Amino acid sequence: MKCGVSLVKEINITVIGIGKLGLCFSLILEKYGFNVLGVDIDDNYVNSLNNKKFRSYEPDVDTQLSQSNNFFASTDMKSGLIHSDILFIFVATPSLLSGKYDHSQINGVIDQLISNSTRNESKHIIIGCTTMPGYCDKVQERLQPYGYTVSYNPEFIAQGSVMRDLVNPDILLIGEGSKTCGEEIEKIYSTILNSKPSIHRMSRKEAEIVKIALNCFLTTKIAYANMVGDIARSAGCNPDVILEAVGSDSRIGNKNLKYGYGYGGPCFPRDNRAFAIFADDVKIDAIISKASDSANKLHLQYQIEEFIENNNMSKPIVFSDLAFKPGTTIIEESQKLALAVGLAKKGYRITIQDEKEIMNQIKLIYSNLFCYSLKKEICL
Repeated sequence: MKCGVSLVKEINITVIGIGKLGLCFSLILEKYGFNVLGVDIDDNYVNSLNNKKFRSYEPDVDTQLSQSNNFFASTDMKSGLIHSDILFIFVATPSLLSGKYDHSQINGVIDQLISNSTRNESKHIIIGCTTMPGYCDKVQERLQPYGYTVSYNPEFIAQGSVMRDLVNPDILLIGEGSKTCGEEIEKIYSTILNSKPSIHRMSRKEAEIVKIALNCFLTTKIAYANMVGDIARSAGCNPDVILEAVGSDSRIGNKNLKYGYGYGGPCFPRDNRAFAIFADDVKIDAIISKASDSANKLHLQYQIEEFIENNNMSKPIVFSDLAFKPGTTIIEESQKLALAVGLAKKGYRITIQDEKEIMNQIKLIYSNLFCYSLKKEICL
């Protein structure tokens, strides 16, 4: 495929998969002058976007959607192909029981692209989902006969600050399908970024490894900080004072070197496990990633035991702000919630006091294990 964008005003881009990340990316593109067509499978969701009635917990999304004039949503893949020769894909790649990523949603998108394509389409597919290393090369093999070129361009964002993070990245990672396709991606980002990130262009597989290796390093740093903190508390010392001093060394740094709950959420734990599994596939034992996972579990156990040692079981306990991080409603692998579960199973009377959406999620999973209250009420 011949890539190459001359960034004139109102260039068309298609975004396939307009969930949280895909929608945010679409609205950023639209804000900076692109005509964006978002493709999704949910009719009601698509209608709510086009009618500007959709409401998001993610900051700035509602405002940007209400102000958008050149973002439209559709359930028709053919329309997405007609709209643009540049197609970003942002669909979910949840974890399988094996720990590998489930690529079935991306595979479904590729099936639709093929069924709606003729030979020599000359289109650029840019995969933004987290994938197992080597997966994008397999997609290229499938799409090669139709003239597509596949690149890999994952985002490095945090839940609760997606819109801000998209335009202020530290790193722009491009697994380019060709040199000209890499240049095309760079030009798109040069239009929308507020920051001047470190730009790294490489092969698709190399970029796939970078994406999960970077997150694995962060899990290691968080697990290490909590291990040092547990040691410090057990020795009667202040973990914050110790970690601040350790992090003052420029070789280490203070970022993500704080004592607190273990790492959780929809990215860090699964990326850590997937990286170890990929390492196994290439006959390397990723012992550090595995150790981080074990350390995270040991830290939770330490927190449970320390709480029991210092709190009478007859006293009702209130837990609030149980999302895996502030500013989100996601409870997936929340370590604070895991602490509450561990204590409830030990016999403590735990009241969950949180936002309605968070409490509903917890009720669905844990039912009567807890008491629930939107007000300052506790179980007696």
